[in-house]
Amino acid sequence: PSGFVPSLFDSPAERYVKARQSVQRFTLVQLGKCCSDTESDLPRYVVHSYNFFVFPSTLGIKDVEFTLSASSIQFLSHHGFDYNKFLKDGIPYMNEVQEKILRQHLSAGTWKVCSNADRDVLKKAIDEVTSWITAAKEEDTMILQDLNGYQMLEVQLVLRQALENVWTEPLGDKKVMVKKVSPGYRQLLENSSYDHCQKKLILLSARGFTNLFQILVKAKKPLVGHNMLMDLMHLHDKFYRPLPESYEEFKRNIHNLFPVIIDTKTVTKYVQKKCLFPRVSGLLEVYDVLCSSNLNPKGPPYPVIALSSGCSRYAEKKFPHEAGYDAFLCGSVLLMSAHLLLCRSTDDAVEADPSFSQYLTMLAEHVNKVNFIRGGVSSINFAGEDAPSRHPPALVVHVRGWPGLTERQIYQEFKARCRFDVRRLSKNQFILLSNKYKHVRLVLRDYRHHPHLQVSVYRHWRHSPSVNCLLQ
Repeated sequence: PSGFVPSLFDSPAERYVKARQSVQRFTLVQLGKCCSDTESDLPRYVVHSYNFFVFPSTLGIKDVEFTLSASSIQFLSHHGFDYNKFLKDGIPYMNEVQEKILRQHLSAGTWKVCSNADRDVLKKAIDEVTSWITAAKEEDTMILQDLNGYQMLEVQLVLRQALENVWTEPLGDKKVMVKKVSPGYRQLLENSSYDHCQKKLILLSARGFTNLFQILVKAKKPLVGHNMLMDLMHLHDKFYRPLPESYEEFKRNIHNLFPVIIDTKTVTKYVQKKCLFPRVSGLLEVYDVLCSSNLNPKGPPYPVIALSSGCSRYAEKKFPHEAGYDAFLCGSVLLMSAHLLLCRSTDDAVEADPSFSQYLTMLAEHVNKVNFIRGGVSSINFAGEDAPSRHPPALVVHVRGWPGLTERQIYQEFKARCRFDVRRLSKNQFILLSNKYKHVRLVLRDYRHHPHLQVSVYRHWRHSPSVNCLLQ
């Protein structure tokens, strides 16, 4: 969205404010989950990968509005995303605040249908039942057909709320049975365990994917992702609670939910330096390099990673940017990276089949460190204080005889040589930040005798407007 441009000037808290606005506007369309276990008789990891289409719950809560990005739609379409599955069969989800509102409405009997399309279907069903029930006798039944998704539940709740002498039961296959009963017998049925419209069952249905999220939270297993800051923000906002304004509160909440987080982007950046790993950025590229390169000629081979029988599709073909496949790549990259680090950490021979706990030991310094894209720090520490910035020194550009120069014009001036982020310091001064030392050296050399732009290393005591103001 407008305004959400990563900048080297961003502190983690500033970036969080930007990203929070984005997360609140956009929805999730797909989640991938990949888990694995080791077979006792074979030295391999058996992988179970799942791909979930999700869609915001529309049951009895305020209608959810979200933004679609045209470029994102094109990107997903290019990679074969099934929008019909997302819109028609997406698993519902809600966070704790939305669930609390729905629970209150169900208890108070103020529950309403939000969807206009569902209202039309329900109006037709009510008309059919009210026309039939006048002449019907007790124990007579009728069938309502062609009900989709939540309509199966909504039509039962609406009919029971409107008519005290009907009972409803789902029949499956988009059908609901309506029976005429006495009010006394109706009350008996409502208090029985056979009632499919019990409040706890309605909430279970409305929570949808959130039920799985809560199971993952209780399991306290390591949570692995790639470049996962935005993923964690969406998980918090969509399945836990709306994102707090405070960056520190967000960090605490995530750490309480998932005490062990491993970002494969952070890990592979380290492996690239340690093992002379080719510099690639995308998850699939990293996976391909790890699979193809002979980075560990003396050590034992990588652990065997075998897809379970239900996931053979991923073994036969690549599906980049499909969430379930990306989850499989994440787990594989983690195991292979940890294996390389283990082999490089000791001069002694590494046993043929290292345990997962040995791999976790090698990853200890990267645990809870989530990659921070082009910002003031290299990673966010979810278990404590963020590390200080390690950027090359900032440069200050003093403009002479070139009035009205803007940040954009300064950016364009230096763009041909290297990439800097620009921020105005004063009327005639700008700060430049780069994440590469060679770019800093290049600019200092090339602009030494420029007629209008004097470039020097930024010194706070010399160039800060607040310090200058104080001295004056």
